[in-house]
Amino acid sequence: MAQHDDRRPLFMISIAAELAAMHPQTLRMYERRGLLRPQRSAKNTRLYSQADVDRLRRIQQLTEIGLNLAGVERVLELESQMAAMREQMDRLQTELERAAVQLHERVREVERSLRHDLVPISRTTAIVPVSRRRRGGR
Repeated sequence: MAQHDDRRPLFMISIAAELAAMHPQTLRMYERRGLLRPQRSAKNTRLYSQADVDRLRRIQQLTEIGLNLAGVERVLELESQMAAMREQMDRLQTELERAAVQLHERVREVERSLRHDLVPISRTTAIVPVSRRRRGGR
């Protein structure tokens, strides 16, 4: 079964604008501002992916709460940085868990190797010093 790819270019500008409830000219302006980077066909036609449409909707949410385009740019940049940091944190968490398993395995190996050298002593066993006999028969 094919995996859904939300970055695959599917929509021409008119369809993307309709899906995002925006005018096509708005999409062109966002592209000029660098807020959006649609892919281009061989004939240089803008092609938008589902991820692009989702981004347009996010831009619209941010402008509706009163952010200007400079603010929107900053928010999108920070959201992108947060997503990258989350991915890095997940990778590091996986590495940490793997290292912890390896460390526990190594500790068990060391413990098993030392068990042959250890002699258990019961708590009820008393150690009594034995006196030595003197030389010379006494």
